[in-house]
Amino acid sequence: MSCSNEDMGYQPTPKSLNIPQLFSDNIITPVIPTNNPQTTEGIALGKKLFFDNILSANGTQACASCHSPQNAFTDNTPTSDGIDGVFGTRNSMPLFNLAWNYNERFNWDGLALSLERQALEPVENPIELHSNWTNVIERLQNHPEYPELFRLAFKTNTITKELTTKAIAQFERTLISANSKFDNYSLGQTSLTPQELNGLDIFLREDKGDCFHCHGNPNNPLWTDNDFHNNGLDATFSDLGLGTVTGDPNDNGKFKSPSLRNLAFTAPYMHDGRFETLDEVINHYSEGLQNSSTIDPLMKQIDQGGVQLSDQDKADLKAFLLSLSDPSFINNPEFQD
Repeated sequence: MSCSNEDMGYQPTPKSLNIPQLFSDNIITPVIPTNNPQTTEGIALGKKLFFDNILSANGTQACASCHSPQNAFTDNTPTSDGIDGVFGTRNSMPLFNLAWNYNERFNWDGLALSLERQALEPVENPIELHSNWTNVIERLQNHPEYPELFRLAFKTNTITKELTTKAIAQFERTLISANSKFDNYSLGQTSLTPQELNGLDIFLREDKGDCFHCHGNPNNPLWTDNDFHNNGLDATFSDLGLGTVTGDPNDNGKFKSPSLRNLAFTAPYMHDGRFETLDEVINHYSEGLQNSSTIDPLMKQIDQGGVQLSDQDKADLKAFLLSLSDPSFINNPEFQD
């Protein structure tokens, strides 16, 4: 069936997000734009687009090339290579629980001001999919399946880049991770080991790990504040992060706090993937902090290089952090190609 205008009477099927109990109990409702409600047809279209190489100039890569399900929708290299084999400067961010990013600033530097806008840029980025939207829309419009799928999702088979990214955003909002060992512990369904419990205590104590300011606590199941911080990676900056976006020197060296969920699957770590292991990340906060003019005030032990954890503290903290990983998320058939 084909239709160039809105189908009279037809409506896509509304589809609510599957909101986990921990989220509904502890945090406010997710951000769903009024002009892009979740529908069964929109999600299905978005998923197909997410895994389709048609978005790249030479048909060799898709969104999923750098955001792979088995890596909690990131990849396993410090920075990602695009269709021409050129590596960018940033680590691919994992994708989950995106509908609860209340400030609606995406990317390491907060450049994209909605999930829909975020999906626009990689297509034309010369290091990523290195295409242009005019060509992509032409390919989609001439495809044997896509015009009908757009009609089902948006009541028109006239394809635009805005509708394309709306569909991708709908799929991305379904990527919800809330079934880690710690989640089940929070629901009273399992117990933590003494080491994991001690690691949680270290995480929460200001005289120990002091991690909770940026990454939350058991009452914030996102395990991030979704805000931007200079966490003492560098004394001088080759990448200004948020400062590039705002133009404010006070924002130089600030990057988004990633969620601590799924760390078992998302190495390497930090905006430039500099740390290959979780041990290296913990060592950084323990004794590797670098001072600079924009260092976050929350880095209270900067003068002594970090929080100075013992080897046992580090091992316990790591055990707790790994309890936040959710194997069912990376194996969920709804999120696979």
